[in-house]
Amino acid sequence: MENLYLFILLALLAEVLGTVGGFGSSLFFVPIASYFLDFHSVLGITALFHVSSNLTKIAFFRNGFDKKLLITIGIPAVLFVIIGAFISKYIDTKILEITLAAFLIGTSLFFLFFKNFTIKPTISNSLLGGTFSGLIAGLLGTGGAIRGMTLAAYNLKMEVFIATSAIIDLAIDSSRSFVYTYNGYVHQHDLYLIPILFVVSILGTYIGKRILNHISEAQFKSIVLILILITGLITLSKVIFS
Repeated sequence: MENLYLFILLALLAEVLGTVGGFGSSLFFVPIASYFLDFHSVLGITALFHVSSNLTKIAFFRNGFDKKLLITIGIPAVLFVIIGAFISKYIDTKILEITLAAFLIGTSLFFLFFKNFTIKPTISNSLLGGTFSGLIAGLLGTGGAIRGMTLAAYNLKMEVFIATSAIIDLAIDSSRSFVYTYNGYVHQHDLYLIPILFVVSILGTYIGKRILNHISEAQFKSIVLILILITGLITLSKVIFS
C-alpha cells in the first residue's frame, strides 16, 4: 500500500475519535480507508479491524454491561448485519459510497441540530435500533451511530455504555466477517494490515480513554460530529469527482 504511514495515522485518529465520541471508529475508518482501498476491501478490513478494536474496548471498559440490551439490541443487529452483508455484494460500490456519504452527513447534521433528541427506552425501540444498526453496518460498514443513539436512551454509565456497545459490535463484526470472506471482500494481500490495526486499536482506545478522563464527553462529541460532517462531505466529493 502507498502512504501506509498516513493510513496508520488516520486509522489511529479514527479509533481515538470513535472511542471518545461513542460512535465507534468505523464511522471515520470506512471513509478514510476508501481512499486507500476499493470499497469492498474496506468492508472486509473494517470488519476484521473492529473485532480487535472491540476486544480492546471490552478489556479497557470491563466494569459492567447490560445483559438485557445485549439481547434486545444485539440479536436483531447480528441477524440483520448478515442480511446487509449479503445484499452488499449485489449493489454497485459507487452507490454504496454515495449512501455512506449521505449517511455520514445526515447523521452528523441530525445530532448537531437535535442535541436533545432522545429515544424512549422501550423493547420495541431497542429491537428497531438493533435491526437498523445491523443492516446499515452490513451494507456500509458502519452502524455505530444508530446503536449509540439507541443505547443512549437508557442513560447508562459511560463504562457500561461502551462495554455493552463493544460486545454487540463484536458479535456484529464477527458475523459479517464470515459473510464478507464468503463474498470475496477479504483479500490475502491485505491481511498484513490486521496486526498493524490491532496495535492501532489498543493504542487508540487507550488514548481515547485517557481523554475521557480529562474533558467533557458532551463537548468533545460536538467536535466529533463536525468532523463526521466534514468526512461525509469529502467522501461525497471524492465519489462525484473521481
